[in-house]
Amino acid sequence: MSPVENHSWGTPNLLTGARIAAVPVVVVLLFFSGPWASFFGAVCFMLAGATDFLDGFLARRHRLVSRLGKFMDPLADKLLVSAALIMLIPLGRVPAWMAFLIVGRELAVTGLRGLAASEGIVLAPDRWGKAKTLLQMAALTALILHYPYDGIDFHGLGMWLLWLALIATLVSGVSYFKAFFRQYPESQLP
Repeated sequence: MSPVENHSWGTPNLLTGARIAAVPVVVVLLFFSGPWASFFGAVCFMLAGATDFLDGFLARRHRLVSRLGKFMDPLADKLLVSAALIMLIPLGRVPAWMAFLIVGRELAVTGLRGLAASEGIVLAPDRWGKAKTLLQMAALTALILHYPYDGIDFHGLGMWLLWLALIATLVSGVSYFKAFFRQYPESQLP
């Protein structure tokens, strides 16, 4: 059995599972708008986001890459980010149009990656995709935290980071589509 198939339930995939399990916890905490709920929601979101970087590092370092992990890792990220964005809209912390563009891009790229996989095309994440994830996680942590702590305006910081995340999100989305059409056989185009 190859390392790819042998470690479906290894540490990286358990961390991805923990990230998915954190989604309902973040959602419940965002039902409340007070400083304590925001603080604990931000801590939970930040820890869940950190597992994204840790599981990838462990999978590559210890050759624990699995098909399950390749599928679940980006799905876990999208669930966590989308849930946080949607929950922040009624709290007035994120404009709905920004959430729509980010979630829409995530759905479009997920669909594109599925189509690419069915055609035997690999769409590997590029530096824009990695920057997008880091900026989204940082922006949403600050926006969930929201309240000023130690003189830091976390909402203002979060909105500034969210603008950067939106740009990286859209650029990386365009990058995925360009990569797909470069590899897709011209005879298959509609």
